[in-house]
Amino acid sequence: MEYKSINGRDFYNMVVNASNRLSEESDFVNALNVFPVPDGDTGTNMSMTFKAAVKEIENLNSTSIGEVSKVLAKGALMGARGNSGVILSQILRGISKGLEGLNEADAGQMIAALKQGSNAAYKAVMRPTEGTILSVIRATAEAGLESNKVDVAELMEEVTKAAKVMLDKTPDLLPALKKAKVVDSGGMGLYIILQGMTAALKEGIQAEIKDINISSGGVVGAQVTSDADIKFGYCTEFIILGDANKAKKFQDEIEHLGDSMIVVGYEDVIKVHIHTNDPGNVLSKAVKLGELSKIKIDNMREEHRELLLSEQEIKENTEVKEEIAAEAKKYAFVTVAMGSGITNIFKDLGVDYVIEGGQTMNPSTQDMLECINKLNAEHIFILPNNKNIIMAASQAAEITDKDVRVIPTTSIQQGITCVTMFNGDADVDDNEAELKEIMKSVKTGSITYAVRDTEIDGLEIKENNILGLVEGKIKEVGEDKFEVSEKVLADIIDEDSELITLFYGKDVSEDEVNSFVSRLEEKYENLDIQCYKGDQPLYYFLMAVE
Repeated sequence: MEYKSINGRDFYNMVVNASNRLSEESDFVNALNVFPVPDGDTGTNMSMTFKAAVKEIENLNSTSIGEVSKVLAKGALMGARGNSGVILSQILRGISKGLEGLNEADAGQMIAALKQGSNAAYKAVMRPTEGTILSVIRATAEAGLESNKVDVAELMEEVTKAAKVMLDKTPDLLPALKKAKVVDSGGMGLYIILQGMTAALKEGIQAEIKDINISSGGVVGAQVTSDADIKFGYCTEFIILGDANKAKKFQDEIEHLGDSMIVVGYEDVIKVHIHTNDPGNVLSKAVKLGELSKIKIDNMREEHRELLLSEQEIKENTEVKEEIAAEAKKYAFVTVAMGSGITNIFKDLGVDYVIEGGQTMNPSTQDMLECINKLNAEHIFILPNNKNIIMAASQAAEITDKDVRVIPTTSIQQGITCVTMFNGDADVDDNEAELKEIMKSVKTGSITYAVRDTEIDGLEIKENNILGLVEGKIKEVGEDKFEVSEKVLADIIDEDSELITLFYGKDVSEDEVNSFVSRLEEKYENLDIQCYKGDQPLYYFLMAVE
């Protein structure tokens, strides 16, 4: 079809189709994350952000592209999760500014909107890093400015190709990507979105929103009505250890075998994702190009049936409770944590709201705003306790008329120390400054496991190795979580240290912990050692040394 201009309904089909595609490929995007710890959530964050956006336009029924884009941007702003989700929300916000007041947009107006989307994304990041989603949106906008296309569908196709070219260049801009032989995950998410938007125009798709249930707590559930809705039943992912120059030819060869296909080549690796009814046929064609690795085949119809059952259990057993502060007070706290033990610690310390979240499950701007709105306090402090939540917290603070201060804590340990040391009698500005200094004084370590083989800073890491992190960076690698824990503590304890605090996770038994603490007490007899049951997932231990 030819599009001299597009209206609100066309734009609706574009973004809904893009959201559906991103939802289908979110696991693939997650798997591109370089760091081998179990927190690969870029695809999830971007998908949930986009889902929140399209939910807002679900019943809009407007033919004005300016109105649809404005409502879409507001939904993305409120639903933004993680740094990638916040950047995506800013891209959509910029695009909406470019389309403001328009009933229809021609190619030139779409180009201007993409440029505003790129500008907004760069402004949202304090220190922009090239080789990320920022580079991909910039290349997309620049391709538009250089284009002479007057058909909007052809324009979208051209800028999407430019996005892919830049995506393939991201490993040359970020050494960590090159070493891991992957492209940037956020950039991949944006490329999938552009693919979906382009396909809606080129194929005349009348898109229907899928997987749209988003609870107030930010949990997304599927809403495919039956197995018959799943056209291709097997989600097939693998890596070909072969010439990346053959990626495009292989993509063309398997295109007719399924949908939701992504083939990405870099140097001697080709990453493949496709939904198909014949995985064997796809693999037999792939093996002609080289050795196959990391083969993963999931029966999506079976997963769908299990998901429907689990959702029914949640629906039957969940009670929603809202607590509204009755009395006004000077200070209130909102924090983010995972694990019942850590949640209880924060509550015992006087935190008003503890939002469940952290690694792999970042709360949205809306989640934080709901807590802020329930609080009857003169000043509100937010402790994100995760670097990937700080941007969403800051966004929530910006769009409320209450006095909200974000203390940029990047770990649970920093958050607990800040709450413990808070002075309720001090001035709010003094408190803010003091907390930002206090969080820097806490030395942190954490113990988790590797989710993939890789090499970082000269450390060779195998899947399921125990990883010891110091200030978020991998410092120790081993086979035993307690041995690695001792090494991490040795890395962060110095002559000025006085206190060791341990929070043990749900995968560590109390007997094991008691034995470990006894060893530490013998080794560090001059230090106080505190140990708490955190019940946190993914991390065997969270450690703080002060």
